[in-house]
Amino acid sequence: MARWRLCIAALLATGLCACPAPSLLAQQTGDAGGGAAKPPAYVGSKACQGCHAKEYESFSKYSKKAHSSQSVKIMAPKLSPEELRGCFACHTTGYGQPGGFVSFEQTPEQANAGCEVCHGPGSAHVDSGGDPALIKAKLAMSECERCHNAERVRTFNFKPMLFAGAH
Repeated sequence: MARWRLCIAALLATGLCACPAPSLLAQQTGDAGGGAAKPPAYVGSKACQGCHAKEYESFSKYSKKAHSSQSVKIMAPKLSPEELRGCFACHTTGYGQPGGFVSFEQTPEQANAGCEVCHGPGSAHVDSGGDPALIKAKLAMSECERCHNAERVRTFNFKPMLFAGAH
């Protein structure tokens, strides 16, 4: 009987050590209650400007992505709703995702391909006061291929500039 209790105690101790502490769990998920956390949401590039002023200014001034919805607005009257949704997927931020682009009227702050297109939804990063672990900092060309794939490269004459045009 004592041996059985010892085994149970050992299993419990091992299980408790393997589980993250509630404060660490809350930090990773953004949920202080330890329950299911809401997924990070898009907050818009202006939310980045306060801490990343130099990058924001450079992005706004030199990146084509910062003005990517202009071509969609020009072409919109000639496009079907399905074609327009295809444009929104690459020329806006977070289309179809929590906090992402809905329409030019409802979510103008997400109307271009902003910071979060590359760095991911920023709500957790912003809410934490800028915890770098809560945003994607290292980028790879493969992540660009959701929009900049072989078909679009031919169609739109895309030339990759991962480190030259963003910031």
